Amino acid sequence: MADDLDRDSVENQAKGAGKQAEGRFRNAVGGITGDSEEQLRGKAKELEGKAQRKIGETESDLSDDR
Repeated sequence: MADDLDRDSVENQAKGAGKQAEGRFRNAVGGITGDSEEQLRGKAKELEGKAQRKIGETESDLSDDR
């Protein structure tokens, strides 16, 4: 069970970081092109990634406590 939690933790942290990077990119592209909708999509994706990364960090903390 702890191994599953470790694997999920790493996976969530990696996927979250990827979503954050994608969000920052989309936000920047929207800013350059003047597309406010793309900027909002980018900010939303960045927040989604941040939340997923935090979930992974929490899973890691729970795994460490065992």
